[in-house]
Amino acid sequence: MTDKYYRLTDDQWEVIREYLPVQRKRRHDLREIFNAILWITRTGSQWRNLDSSFPHWRAVYYYFDQWSKAGLIKQINQALNELARIQVEKSACPSLFLVDSQSVKLAPMIYEYRGIDGHKGINGRKRQILTDTQGHIWAAKVHPANQHDGPAGMSLLEELKGWEERLIKIIGDRAYGGQFANACKSKNIQFEVPKWPRNKKGFILEKKRWVVERSFAWLNFYRRLNKDYEHTPRSAVNFILLANISMIIANYTLY
Repeated sequence: MTDKYYRLTDDQWEVIREYLPVQRKRRHDLREIFNAILWITRTGSQWRNLDSSFPHWRAVYYYFDQWSKAGLIKQINQALNELARIQVEKSACPSLFLVDSQSVKLAPMIYEYRGIDGHKGINGRKRQILTDTQGHIWAAKVHPANQHDGPAGMSLLEELKGWEERLIKIIGDRAYGGQFANACKSKNIQFEVPKWPRNKKGFILEKKRWVVERSFAWLNFYRRLNKDYEHTPRSAVNFILLANISMIIANYTLY
């Protein structure tokens, strides 16, 4: 994990640009646009307070919005996840996924998709993520915090298109043991809840599933994600994926 924001190096940009529409001449350099979006993700700045070294915030937001709607950020995220796995001599697509949720406060004056997680006492939204055993985030969903993990998390399974062929198992906690587990079974995917040792109290490190909780901890380094500031779940999801993209390009040699 890097201790501060850094602009993309030439080698990092060569990987990213493969997935962006860089062919035609533009008023703004897409490399600087992408740098600005990563800067927002890391620092948590408001769009209107974007650093003056970047293009105007309206231009940067326009590209963020367009790329989010077109699924380009999702496409880049998947491609980098695959490259990171190949680099450590793993298959590009995982055979095992880990699932978990995190409730976060929603910024004031935003009323869309808001709910209260009575268990955690949080008024806001809930994030659900699928990670591989390295902790890379492959899919994310955001919804009101009052929705239960299992039923709401079923939408994550819609992201599995193209991965089912190799996917064998998903590991999650007991909250996913109902509708989510049944939906996995209908797709011929095993669902497993880690077993806790008997008569053991206090914190228990669950085999393999701890990795997904570490991924949530990594997101704390990205101040745009310390609270949900987004008016739409789509934007919130894309900032989660951008944080994952940022971590991968910082920690792996992808060229």
